[in-house]
Amino acid sequence: MKRILVPTDFSTHAEHALKVAAKIAKDNNGEIFIVHMLELPSQMADAVSSGAAIPEIMLFLNKAHERLEELLTRDYLTGIKVTEAIKYERAFEGIIKHSEDYDIDMVVMGSHGASGFKELLVGSTTEKIVRNSEAPVLVIKNDSPNFNANRFVFASDFSEETRSSFEKVMKLAKMLGSHLDLVMINTPNSFKTSHQAQKTMKDFVSSYSIDNYSLHIYNDSNIETGILNFSNSVNADLVGMCTHGRTSLYHFFNGSISEGLVNHASKPVITFKI
Repeated sequence: MKRILVPTDFSTHAEHALKVAAKIAKDNNGEIFIVHMLELPSQMADAVSSGAAIPEIMLFLNKAHERLEELLTRDYLTGIKVTEAIKYERAFEGIIKHSEDYDIDMVVMGSHGASGFKELLVGSTTEKIVRNSEAPVLVIKNDSPNFNANRFVFASDFSEETRSSFEKVMKLAKMLGSHLDLVMINTPNSFKTSHQAQKTMKDFVSSYSIDNYSLHIYNDSNIETGILNFSNSVNADLVGMCTHGRTSLYHFFNGSISEGLVNHASKPVITFKI
């Protein structure tokens, strides 16, 4: 978890994410990759690919370089290895590709969330990254220059398919020095008795060498609300869960718990793709 990608559009929310990434990198001898996606109209993008120097493109490019150079002077980046890049791609595709090309361990992104009709029909770049990134995605909503994750809530059904993701959860918790609050959310539509839930969770964690954790069962009307309410009840610093990365009609009609959580939680949220 030492190679951290931070996409930036030079917004306040993007800088919130960069501050958190810097704190994590500094505490763990990590490095940061900052990328800005310069989304151009299709005719300009074609010109770039052919090597043409259009004045408008050069203006956008020079301005982006100026803002990147200004960003790199921030005090909180002192002592951290930082690699910056500007890419001529659509934000979603470019961020995913950059993450894969540089073998990124974690993506840290800023987001102000979405709601209502916009959330249903449009979706944000952050949501798309959450749904498709192979690397864990940490989403930051607020300014947290002194970010810590003393209490790390991880919600799951603790099924076999989540094991590969859980190994990343344990690695991250150890790196951050977190107490892991492992929680199963019980809902009317997916109910387990306390005995069943406890057995499922104990059987799951028995396969791992893990300490500094606790098991919880929390009842609520739905999973997303349950995660939010439980996280608030233990004063969590960080909330995590797995995402299936479903797309197309299934995603449209059923939604995604992880994306809803990213939109609605005020706390930092980290997702791990199954």
